[in-house]
Amino acid sequence: MTGFPAENAAPEGVRLQKVLAAAGVASRRVVEQYIVEGRIRVNGETVTELGRRIDPETDLVDVDGTAVQLDVSKRYVMLNKPTGVVSSMRDESGRPDLRRFTKDYEERLYNVGRLDAETSGLLVLTNDGELAHVLAHPSFGVTKVYIAKVDGAVTAQTITKLTKGIELEDGPIAADKARLLDTSRGSSLVELTLHSGRNRIVRRMMAAVGHPVTELVRRQFGPLHLGTLPAGRSRELSKIELGALLTLARRDSGVAEAPGEQETP
Repeated sequence: MTGFPAENAAPEGVRLQKVLAAAGVASRRVVEQYIVEGRIRVNGETVTELGRRIDPETDLVDVDGTAVQLDVSKRYVMLNKPTGVVSSMRDESGRPDLRRFTKDYEERLYNVGRLDAETSGLLVLTNDGELAHVLAHPSFGVTKVYIAKVDGAVTAQTITKLTKGIELEDGPIAADKARLLDTSRGSSLVELTLHSGRNRIVRRMMAAVGHPVTELVRRQFGPLHLGTLPAGRSRELSKIELGALLTLARRDSGVAEAPGEQETP
């Protein structure tokens, strides 16, 4: 007889506790306790029933407000890019590129945003195209922290000018935060926090206030901190770091789809 569902048809989806255990969140028993305690959400709604099934390919899950990556094939790597390396997987001019740092990974990784060749510091490499697009898009405005060594003795008035705003050839710009770290032997160390994605923005800002950059390093990208990772070395993100990064990306994933500029500070 047709037109009626089979009585013993297999339920759709996979049990939530099985998916989260496979993603490395916790054991199935512990995940079940999380569900009972109301600590897990699926697509923004709190789940309290132990029999809940989900589609790992489409559903978004968070635990205690922190996003969880259910696709275990995705890889996320932090690189401390050294100077002299261009932020490209294949440089047409033959300059040193990022391939040397990705060749040992099975997945085909790409960089999130850019740092110019003479800027060192934190760069994220991933095969998660959706996350890369959101975090690199200028309208998302992910915060970055830079340490710049500049010529001359930077004054408190200059720091104020950087945060109040200066005029550049492509419009006004202001640092979210700025502070003087040190001044000695004719140079200064300045920490700048920016969410702008404009091209070579740190170098242009410091040149505009009369202190050209001689060395530049990005220490922070969103919730990620470079820490003690040596130049030229990479490591995979910890679960805590990945959760923070995914949470940030999902918070505003409705960013416009139009292609935008890539930051090269």
